[in-house]
Amino acid sequence: MKSIFLSDAHLKSRRDPCYRDLMRFLDSLCTGGVDQLFIAGDFFDFWFCKDHDVYPDFEEAIGKLVMLKEGGVQITLCEGNHDFFLDSYFGKKLGMTVCEDWAVIDLDSRKTLLAHGDLVDRKNRKYLMLRKVLRSRLFYEIQGKTPTAILWPLARLFSHTSRGLSLESENRLVQKMLTFSMDQFREGFDAVILGHSHEPFLKEFLMDGRRKTFATLGDWTRHKSYLVYEDGQFRLCYYQAPG
Repeated sequence: MKSIFLSDAHLKSRRDPCYRDLMRFLDSLCTGGVDQLFIAGDFFDFWFCKDHDVYPDFEEAIGKLVMLKEGGVQITLCEGNHDFFLDSYFGKKLGMTVCEDWAVIDLDSRKTLLAHGDLVDRKNRKYLMLRKVLRSRLFYEIQGKTPTAILWPLARLFSHTSRGLSLESENRLVQKMLTFSMDQFREGFDAVILGHSHEPFLKEFLMDGRRKTFATLGDWTRHKSYLVYEDGQFRLCYYQAPG
């Protein structure tokens, strides 16, 4: 089994070089023998969908995911702090798996916890309150009734606000995530894979005679990093554009 994990692409404009590189990378997965693609949040820099109408610049990226799914790749999306309310479109319309907070997956009998990671720091109360408001049923209904011409600028504003309240030193956040993961390992998980920190990091060690893996996925805005699981092994990789 070969699985790919990535997060924090923060897609906004098709003209962005990082957007173009990610589209090339997704194309390469069509012939790369990939069985599963896991997206651990913030694939889009913002997401609101009205009557199944999506932001025009996201259509190409969605098309790539559909192409992979039709080619037999199982796709799972975890919601991030920039893209949520994904299930009505990606789940119900496109038939992909959507996880709001945490996903428990099996990798060759290795119990793995996958999430965006924005819920790890329970002391950031301002951010957690904003998160609760933005994901409320009332807010969902309001955005569904908002004209598209207003909805997209509003989405970009909320994206900027969320980024400001969740801002923290990358190294410090990774350390908090590692501490969190150690607790999960003691609860029986063999691997914890998180996004959100924008810092690529991979650490493996033994605990009670079992191999444990902690990984943060980095991002596509600077690192173009992703995690590969194949033949029982994890590899942290970095995309290099051809030419």
